[in-house]
Amino acid sequence: MNFLENIRVALVSVKANFLRSLLTLMIIAVGITCLVGILTAIDTILFSMSSNFNKLGANSFNIYPKSETIKSNKGGRKAEKWKPITFEEALRFKEKYSYGSARVAIDIYGTNSATLRYKDIKTNPTYRVVGVDDNYFHVTSYEIEFGRNFSRNEIESGNNKVILGSDVVRKLFDGKGEKAVGEYMHIGNGKFKIIGTLKQKGSSSGGSNDSRVFIPLIKGKMLYGTANKNYAITTAVANAPEVDDAVSHAIGLMRNVRKLKASQDNNFEIRKSDGILNILKDITTELRLGTIAIALMTLLGAAIGLMNIMLVSVTERTREIGVRKALGATRNNILIQFLTEAIVICQLGGILGIIFGIFAGIGVSAWIKGPFNVPWDWIILGFIVCLIVGVISGLYPALKASRLDPIESLRYE
Repeated sequence: MNFLENIRVALVSVKANFLRSLLTLMIIAVGITCLVGILTAIDTILFSMSSNFNKLGANSFNIYPKSETIKSNKGGRKAEKWKPITFEEALRFKEKYSYGSARVAIDIYGTNSATLRYKDIKTNPTYRVVGVDDNYFHVTSYEIEFGRNFSRNEIESGNNKVILGSDVVRKLFDGKGEKAVGEYMHIGNGKFKIIGTLKQKGSSSGGSNDSRVFIPLIKGKMLYGTANKNYAITTAVANAPEVDDAVSHAIGLMRNVRKLKASQDNNFEIRKSDGILNILKDITTELRLGTIAIALMTLLGAAIGLMNIMLVSVTERTREIGVRKALGATRNNILIQFLTEAIVICQLGGILGIIFGIFAGIGVSAWIKGPFNVPWDWIILGFIVCLIVGVISGLYPALKASRLDPIESLRYE
């Protein structure tokens, strides 16, 4: 018999012993549902959390000057302890860096003790002023709530425009960001027009991210730039897993920008913000292994049940086997026929389990309001596992059937 004929005979056998086959099929379906469903749910949760961590900067990295003295073996001399990234170096890096859809932002720290004033409302001198370019809010996960971002012309011409953090809006405008847009305020002695306000971001190790005002990069350079002023570079990629490759590209380019020789160590350092995400990935890896172990135990029970019904099937169909052999069927034909039946039962259970597993993943994504991606990896894994279970469970009964003596089989009642 050919392959399709073996499958047809297997389906007829399943139909003839429907209840018995259904019970075994359902056990297999439960195991595959656990395997595909939980793995899909884990991936959905991880993808959703990765997206949220991206908003917190897990998909970005910063380039800073080397913070420690670089020792040299040449004559016992030491290299520069702290060489700032100049404005020209930062611009050159931004112009030349190309990695997928990555974005590069430049900013300059102005002061941490600015006094802000709007009409007769005046703040304490505790607010930070930062000069930024047009990419800054994209790569640092700030979100503009009202108004707009700086235009390229405003960045390059150094206009007196400003975007306010949420704490500043709360202090000067009673939290009404829409009221602030279009108004004028003072930063120190300078008068600036407010073009946007930001959503609340929270605090970090550098203090409150919301107690800041942002001015165009060139304006920041004009007000706070000095010969030794450092310009920070922040780069963000589309997805957090791409960060390592993006960092490798950035190191090579930054060495060229800083004109370092092959024998020289880097006089800059890269700082990534993906620590929490890496911990999360480690945890989910352990969860995946635990899920696979549980699913395999369930499938072990299914395999034993399938082997049992295949052995019963061989006994019940002894006379049929004798007839087939008498008509010219070889041992190999009988072996393949019974092995195919075991695999078909497993694959039917696998298909049912995969469907249930996908619906479980959709349910989890709807519950956490995250995106759902078809888990092709786990679907393929489900089919492979079912194939292996079918072969293991059906091999011994198939061998037993193929070795039956045709004469004795024909006498069997």
